Amino acid sequence: MSKIWTKKPMSAFENDVKSSQLKRVLGKWSLTAIGIGAIIGGGIFVLTGTGAYYHAGPALAISFIIAGIACIFAALCYSEFASILPVEGSAYAYAYGTVGEIFAWIIGWGLILEYAMGSMTVAVSWSGYFNKLLKMFGIHLPDYLTSDPASYTGEGFSMNLPAFVIVLFVIGILIKGTKEAAKANNLIVIMKVSAVLFVIIAGVFFINTANWDPFIPAQKMVMEGDKMKEAYGIQGIVSGAAAIFFAYIGFDAVSTQAGEAINPKKDVPFAIIVSLLVCTVLYILVSLVLTGMMNYGNFDPQGQYPDAIKAPVAYAFEIAGQGWAGYIITIAATVGLISVLMVMIMGQSRIFLGMSKDGLIPKMFSDVHPVRKTPAKSLMLLGIVIATIAALTPISKLADMTSFGTLFAFTMVCVAVWILRKKEPNLPRTFKVPALPVIATLGICINVYLIWNLSHEAKYLSMAWLALGVIIYFTYSIRNSRLHQPGYGETLKAEQEPLQKTDLNL
Repeated sequence: MSKIWTKKPMSAFENDVKSSQLKRVLGKWSLTAIGIGAIIGGGIFVLTGTGAYYHAGPALAISFIIAGIACIFAALCYSEFASILPVEGSAYAYAYGTVGEIFAWIIGWGLILEYAMGSMTVAVSWSGYFNKLLKMFGIHLPDYLTSDPASYTGEGFSMNLPAFVIVLFVIGILIKGTKEAAKANNLIVIMKVSAVLFVIIAGVFFINTANWDPFIPAQKMVMEGDKMKEAYGIQGIVSGAAAIFFAYIGFDAVSTQAGEAINPKKDVPFAIIVSLLVCTVLYILVSLVLTGMMNYGNFDPQGQYPDAIKAPVAYAFEIAGQGWAGYIITIAATVGLISVLMVMIMGQSRIFLGMSKDGLIPKMFSDVHPVRKTPAKSLMLLGIVIATIAALTPISKLADMTSFGTLFAFTMVCVAVWILRKKEPNLPRTFKVPALPVIATLGICINVYLIWNLSHEAKYLSMAWLALGVIIYFTYSIRNSRLHQPGYGETLKAEQEPLQKTDLNL
């Protein structure tokens, strides 16, 4: 059992950095754009509707503030780790070098849940905006091709075909190469930020302050699917923060790209913090404008505007009599959500890459295409799985499970950075968390509290996922881990020698 606490030596991480087959093509602004590209999307264009109706009402802005504060603590811890270990794998890699293999595996398994469910949620969100865009031009897809089986009210087969197709389209872009994907992401991010600023500035003129009264609605029961749940009040604000937490996944995605950053020790911490701060401010402003323009009760999927919860920002302008603005927002959201999906699937494949290099999952996940320099096999498999589940699963179940994976990873990073500061205080750090004991403790407490406030179903399903991960670790991963192979130290030394000779030749 002592094997499960084995830590990956720092020399092995240095070897990974030098021997990586991935191209280092991302500067600090490209990394920042990746963060913003992932953060601005589902949170603003979709979860504002579900968060307002099922959780907090107009006080959704407070939910975003709470989630943002929790993220800031975690982001600072991520930044210190990124300045020490500039490798793909995010929190998984950080834990492997500090608290041991079993913790690294559990975090990695949780990140798989986070990114996979996040990708599926965004694919379903994109489908909602795409269908609205088609309707604006008089094109109506049949319900059985736009609804998952649980939401379909008719008889016979049904699937969310647009969600299925968009995943495969994004996979095709990512297989072509990181540089090409980053260029596409940069253009989409400019478009998205412009659209968000438009929503804030134009929406101010259509705010009805009566929609903010009461700002924190009294607690009551609302129907979600076929079940009743508690909403609103202080509890609703907290549960809202937990439910929309996955909207902040973007800065975690930045750390998964460290293996392709030009100057990761400086640029990754910069991109993490800047993307988080910018997007938190935008989230708060958009949620205030949205709930001011449209009463939170109108997002009821069984009410007068049943589709408003799928495309809340566009419907808010439409209901305000500004249909022209709805066109702009719908087009921006339809295009913008593609970049969110792109970054999430990219992040997922890089986590697989790191875990596969260490032998914890099959080797095919670390195979890099010799020409395109992307993990093409991993991306193709991911595309099939994500596309299929997105086509068949309701968005509410996907979003809550994504938040669990995110909150779990953030908690473990706060723990691990504290442990590493105690055990390895002399490691060179280009970024250090100020007042680490205070920041780490607050990060741990807030994230655990938000996990506790997720839906019971999400917690049970997520715990079942983690239990499955433990079974896989003890039946496959521990046996195939590179760290446990005979002669690992000699192998590592042999791998480092040609790299050291190359450095001397330079």
